[in-house]
Amino acid sequence: MIKNPIPWPDGAKCAVAITFDMDADSQFHLENPTDAIGRVSALSMMRYGPEVAVPRILETYKQLDLQQTFFVPAWCIENYPSVVKAMVDGGHEVAHHGYLHESPLAASRKEEHYWLQHGIKTIENITGRRPKGWRAPLYHFSGNSADLLIEEGFLYDSSLMGDDIPYVLKTDKGELMELPCHNGMDDWPQFAQFADFDYWMPIKAPSKGVEIFREEFDVMYKYGGLWVSVWHPFVTGRLANWDKIAQLIEYMKAKGDVWFAKMEDIALYVRKCIDDGSYTPRTDKLPYYINRVSLTPENKSN
Repeated sequence: MIKNPIPWPDGAKCAVAITFDMDADSQFHLENPTDAIGRVSALSMMRYGPEVAVPRILETYKQLDLQQTFFVPAWCIENYPSVVKAMVDGGHEVAHHGYLHESPLAASRKEEHYWLQHGIKTIENITGRRPKGWRAPLYHFSGNSADLLIEEGFLYDSSLMGDDIPYVLKTDKGELMELPCHNGMDDWPQFAQFADFDYWMPIKAPSKGVEIFREEFDVMYKYGGLWVSVWHPFVTGRLANWDKIAQLIEYMKAKGDVWFAKMEDIALYVRKCIDDGSYTPRTDKLPYYINRVSLTPENKSN
């Protein structure tokens, strides 16, 4: 079912990247600018991420000998530096996720570039390394995002949903690796119901919510795909959820032929395969459309 499978390293059947977006309370201040600092219950829920869940997640990773990727808004890095340093000390990748979880779609090119550069500097200051990967806050990859990422030397993006395996984004500025995700691999539809965000979904039992991630893994394992989770510490890092997720990770590791890797390492490996001719990716040329699509008399159907 995958026409151009990737020869994953050491004969692995598929690749797995457990990615967390450690947003903490960043976006909350944008959504509620007048009274966010007074909404103590909501803040306590979101601060659970960096203060309780991430240390729990890092300990599980240590026990299972995993190094994975965290996408972190720069504001969260500035306000929760110790937990970000713990990520780095554990060998994990810290990737770019905006400044205050702001939507690139709401920004001009100049504004988007400013916050992209600010985040780069913040990550460099804390981790000592320039970030190689980016995930657009809210998946809001704008018409300027690809060009800006290429200009700033990013290796990969993980915001788009156009394939089951890595592919290439090409613009007039150059190329960018896309490590795709999709909404079904996000934990919000499974476990989140937040009145302060006006987000209402029926919360599943952890044993039920984890089923979608297990089934997504099984099919990626069967056909040689790339499994990328989009999880949030204050959601999936909750005790009962994480207990079931830890069991899922153990299930995946028990296969013995699954490649667990940081996103940067996956992107570097795929680039190597492209360069040596062992993998020919699908390429999306951006922008998809030059002109706005609209219904006008000349293109109405009869």
